[in-house]
Amino acid sequence: ALLDLSAVHQVEGEWMGSTTLPCTYMPSEGFTQQILTWSMERDHSTSTIFRRDESGDHILLARFRDRVSVPKRSPGDASLHITNLEIPDSGHYTCQVIWRSKNNSLITKDVTTTVRVIKVPATKPTIRAGALGLTVPAGARTSLTCVAHGSPPISYRWFRAVPGGTALPLSSQAELTWDSLRPSDAGTYYCEAENR
Repeated sequence: ALLDLSAVHQVEGEWMGSTTLPCTYMPSEGFTQQILTWSMERDHSTSTIFRRDESGDHILLARFRDRVSVPKRSPGDASLHITNLEIPDSGHYTCQVIWRSKNNSLITKDVTTTVRVIKVPATKPTIRAGALGLTVPAGARTSLTCVAHGSPPISYRWFRAVPGGTALPLSSQAELTWDSLRPSDAGTYYCEAENR
């Protein structure tokens, strides 16, 4: 069981969502991880996506740039995280780790996971209304959080209602925060969620 990679056989990810392909092992004394590579096979051709060696992390396939990452500071965790999944990301992914032992011999292990990117029916974002009428003492720190369900990615905007005027945009985050509430902060706030 020494230096065995553990993984899963199949991972499903939603189109435009994100997924993690597990690849982990128990770090063991006397063995140093030398090289980690993630490669992908699709339509009978294999290409290397990611390589970690002494010189650092390298993303070797342009279409995965800014979309893949491997944990940096957790020994034994070589899992691949993919964001903004595209349909062509479906395929067989192989995690290969090469260790060097104290007597300078190399040990290589690999595991393969099949990824299926599925399209779920596109849905508009829906927001469940929160508690209406929130009373908070002046000077307190508070926040309002907007949570929408629907097809990712979802973007958020917070507004403050202005009597007889146009709404005042406040934030483009899901959370609206006040460090110290003032009486003038009293009013009506609403959130807007948007996806494609």
